[in-house]
Amino acid sequence: MPAPDIETMTPSSALDEALLSKAGETLGSGAGLETVKRIPVLLQVVLGSASMPVSSLLKLNRGTVVPLDHRVGEPVDVVVNGRVIARGEVMVVEDDNSRFGVSLTEIVGPNDADAG
Repeated sequence: MPAPDIETMTPSSALDEALLSKAGETLGSGAGLETVKRIPVLLQVVLGSASMPVSSLLKLNRGTVVPLDHRVGEPVDVVVNGRVIARGEVMVVEDDNSRFGVSLTEIVGPNDADAG
């Protein structure tokens, strides 16, 4: 596959391409792979979202329930650095009933994430 033209790439895709190229050069050595494994990423689980006018936002008080667009039982998106990578079901963590976790049900490929 020919390398993409750098002028047609978005800044984030150009950075991704550069990082992958650099990682590919050094992944043969154990040190390169270990460096990549230590890169911090932000993982988020999106339970849902809501849209409201500012006037409604200003009326929110403690105890106000804001309905989200997801329903109980629907899969939630697992997002890493702004990209959906998986979907899953919310569950209570066995060892600590005061915490939630996500059981992954689907790994999302690059083309599937845009359709989600």
